[in-house]
Amino acid sequence: MTLVQVMAQDDRDQVVLRTADRTEIADTLRPFGIQLDRWPLRELPADAGQDAVLAAYRAEVDEVCRAGGYRFVDVVRLVPAPEDPEWPARAAAARGRFLDEHRHTEHEVRFFVEGRGCFYLHLGDKVYALVCEAGDLVSVPAGTTHWFDMGAQPHFCAIRFFEREDGWIGDFTGSPIASTMPTLDELVG
Repeated sequence: MTLVQVMAQDDRDQVVLRTADRTEIADTLRPFGIQLDRWPLRELPADAGQDAVLAAYRAEVDEVCRAGGYRFVDVVRLVPAPEDPEWPARAAAARGRFLDEHRHTEHEVRFFVEGRGCFYLHLGDKVYALVCEAGDLVSVPAGTTHWFDMGAQPHFCAIRFFEREDGWIGDFTGSPIASTMPTLDELVG
């Protein structure tokens, strides 16, 4: 379920808002330039690769690229692989890469094809935890301090949009705030 939980930046237990109402979520985030949209899901095989995913969403991807000036698009997929003895270490490393607060010089735009993840947006004196699920398109403006949690057992597939070929470059703030907030797993219990 898509939801937002708004907390005081210095007290995770001081919850100002928690809602799964899409209109209320969009209205809450809009003043900060954060866009949340919904695309219809397409039938895809569980192991669909980048080409198949992009082909299924070609019209939507082309429109986002045209409207936002994005020149590069890729697909990232992380799904549990219990038969792979390396999976726990790979999952932990992937999760750890995004768990520290950072910002980007370009918008961070993601469409969730399957699964879920949580963007934590540090806006003013509050943290907005936005849990996205399959069908959600989110756009976080350049310069917005945030982090992302894919959970202890990552399971998601997302289309990512970039202005530059080198893609994701984070400018890390060094703040420990991410470690003080509830994880994705705690939020969705």
